Amino acid sequence: MTPRPLHNLFRDAAAMAVVIVFLFPLFWWGLTSLKPASAIFDKDAVVWFGFKPTFDNYIVTILGGGPAFFASQASIIDSVTVALGSTLLVLTVALPASYMLSLHDFRMRRQFFLWVLFQRLMPPIAIIVPLVFVYHHVGLRDTRLGVILAHAAMNLPFAVLLLKSFFDDVPREVGEAAMIDGAKPVQCFVRIYTPLVRGGIAATAVLCFIFSWTEFLMALFLTTSIRLLPVQLSLVVTQTWGFTAALSTASILPGFVFILLVQRHLVRGLTMGLAKG
Repeated sequence: MTPRPLHNLFRDAAAMAVVIVFLFPLFWWGLTSLKPASAIFDKDAVVWFGFKPTFDNYIVTILGGGPAFFASQASIIDSVTVALGSTLLVLTVALPASYMLSLHDFRMRRQFFLWVLFQRLMPPIAIIVPLVFVYHHVGLRDTRLGVILAHAAMNLPFAVLLLKSFFDDVPREVGEAAMIDGAKPVQCFVRIYTPLVRGGIAATAVLCFIFSWTEFLMALFLTTSIRLLPVQLSLVVTQTWGFTAALSTASILPGFVFILLVQRHLVRGLTMGLAKG
């Protein structure tokens, strides 16, 4: 076996260093969630592993076994409801839109594509103030439906562009053969193209779910009594690092699991068609 070139060793070492730098805060946060208060606020030394692990922080925040202020069951239910609802709504609209944008020519197709791209580039802070006024007048403020619609509007341009990249990779001959056999355009979309891009649909759904799950600005301005997890976390951070670490660690796990399930399609999708696989 030939020895590896020196520059490859340096490259691998640099890559490992970058990974460690980015993962260490998550490791420390997860470790803090298992520490008792005496280990977290030890003034004499930084406690690494010299403590007895406890799940009290999780019990208080997730199961409600403590002060009501730190209980987060309602926030978890609301976040799941909003994230799932907005993801389903985005997929319902983005699938036919991306299909038409990829496979069919129509007037002002390029202008429509640029308009979708512009919507993706516009930051939510640019529209949050007028959106609050509109929601107040139509009765959608401080409702789950209102947040679902806002998150869906935020994620829709991204989903259209991402799904379009998957539809672009489907050979046109597949649809043409189905049309020759008598399939209608709707049948081609439902029975031919959609099953072929199911990996891309899964990756898009995961990303939309994560974006909605972690979104803070709209959840803060559009709700008062409804507290989604990012807003709840901002309230818990008050000399209660154990509770904060437990709740934030638990909120990371769903996205981490979903990413593991669709990681191959996720890498392919995030490059918008540049990485095939």
